[in-house]
Amino acid sequence: MNKNKKTLFFGLVLFLGISINSFSQENTAFPLWDKIPGAIKNEKHVENSRLDANGNVTGVDKVSIPTLTPFLVSNNNKKNAAVVVCPGGGYSHLAMDKEGIKVAKWLNSIGVSAFVLKYRLPSDEIMKDKNVGPLQDAQEAIRVLRKNAAKWNLDETKIGIIGFSAGGHLASTASTHFLDKVYDSKGDISARPDFSVLIYPVISMEDGITHNGSKVSLLGKTASADLIAKYSNEKQVNENTPPTFLVHATDDRAVPVENSINYYLALKKNKVPAEMHIYENGGHGFGLGNKGTNTDWSASLEHWLIANKIIAEKSAYIFSYFKGNGEDGLHLAYSEDGYKWQSLKNDASFLTPEVGKDKLMRDPCVIKGGDGLYHMVWTVSWTDKGIGYASSKDLIHWSKQEFLPVMAHETGTRNTWAPEITYDEANKEYMIYWATTVDGKFTETQSTEEKGYNHRIYYTTTKDFKTYSPTKLLYEPGFNVIDSSILKDDKGFIMFLKDETKVPVQKNLKVAYSDKLTGPYSKASAPITGNYWAEGPTAIKIDGQWIVYFDKYRDHKYGAVKQTATGWEDISDKVVFPAGTRHGTVIEVPRSILSQLLKE
Repeated sequence: MNKNKKTLFFGLVLFLGISINSFSQENTAFPLWDKIPGAIKNEKHVENSRLDANGNVTGVDKVSIPTLTPFLVSNNNKKNAAVVVCPGGGYSHLAMDKEGIKVAKWLNSIGVSAFVLKYRLPSDEIMKDKNVGPLQDAQEAIRVLRKNAAKWNLDETKIGIIGFSAGGHLASTASTHFLDKVYDSKGDISARPDFSVLIYPVISMEDGITHNGSKVSLLGKTASADLIAKYSNEKQVNENTPPTFLVHATDDRAVPVENSINYYLALKKNKVPAEMHIYENGGHGFGLGNKGTNTDWSASLEHWLIANKIIAEKSAYIFSYFKGNGEDGLHLAYSEDGYKWQSLKNDASFLTPEVGKDKLMRDPCVIKGGDGLYHMVWTVSWTDKGIGYASSKDLIHWSKQEFLPVMAHETGTRNTWAPEITYDEANKEYMIYWATTVDGKFTETQSTEEKGYNHRIYYTTTKDFKTYSPTKLLYEPGFNVIDSSILKDDKGFIMFLKDETKVPVQKNLKVAYSDKLTGPYSKASAPITGNYWAEGPTAIKIDGQWIVYFDKYRDHKYGAVKQTATGWEDISDKVVFPAGTRHGTVIEVPRSILSQLLKE
């Protein structure tokens, strides 16, 4: 086997999945086809790299073996949108760097997996029908993504295509000719993109508006009127054309702006969702842009993808906490990375407590519920038999505060402390839970220490915050337990809790697990915190790892531990919280919510 054949064979082995791990090697190109349709063997037609003045590879020409180069994003096992990227180059070469790799990396930055398509450049020397060669590659690329959606963690309903210049013509062709049977696809997998993005695209093949170089390369110098009309894609738009985002510069002298305008008008006529950005300047081939108003197009595209629910809005982290004794109410801080936290509203209160015996707002726990509202519960008093509750759409404007008498039925109740709330998506139900000491219960662990407090975790459930189930015991670990916080884990639910035992001293955080939110929960683990007193655990997953924040209350500062492959790592020296932060909770919120909070 000669070297060239061996290389091709190895590439085909990768594509066919014999070496499954190869797909996880990001940025490694693989052949698009096992057998290229309509190919003519021509050993003299050799792919050639294009170099800039510094010798850097910027593109290729004479492409005869199409490939896909994956740029995958990891999003905590969530399915991602994906885009086939079609570089431009007048159908005579491909600008693989500027309109391929750089674009793929930018797409990754907004949470979109990208696949750079090195498509065949139309040539009678290597194709039986050069008119359909690039379209064959585009259709197959979309089908390959759908075939391998599970392997690459892609959302099959969010497979799009983006093209620049002549690559924009190919992308618009894929968006209007997806039913054309240009090869035997051997199955019923759709080649229709779910959305398309066209950047200074060639759309028309009509004289006076087309880019002549692209037209000649694809259709030849003597194309028939029918062939010109067929590949003038503004004429091929119908109600099934995918939603489209268009970008063009008014002063584009290579590809007239009318290409985008006419395509947009055709989309509008057929009631296809579309957005178009026409910039004053930029010329042609500005890529992601480096000067002028056209540099904004990528940000506008991100907003469009969010608005059309193709990608999720970027998020930030919010920490709810109290200060002092909780008399002034709810405080909020924010973070971009989960490590450095800054107070909001100049560390002033967002909500003043109004209910309960002492009208305090200690231990505020905030979550986002299935109804889209933020629900909060808190400790209202040191000695009351109930807790506080309120809800909000934006964490700024809150509903009327309510007092929930969750322990009023127990005459021996001494307190209801550190309430938390967790939403069970499967049952569309909320569980509210807290720590309470009931005199005369669990006497085997009763101690004269800590004023005789001997807590256990109790709970109630609700679907509407109007009616509540009878209070029940949630967790009895055989020791004085407080400050539980429960979150959905990969296999069920994980409870972070504080062992409140003083003799022998514990005062540390542990974890327990359950298949169901309402338990039963497992035996508590060994401590996950170090040689200090910790309370008020709250946790969130960042980059697939749990980070647990807690109040080092005797040290008057906040700490944190991170879950690793070998256990729990103390990262207290890496987190920064506003001075005076006390027992709170962390949540992830859309950036739009943070933007509103920053204005307060």
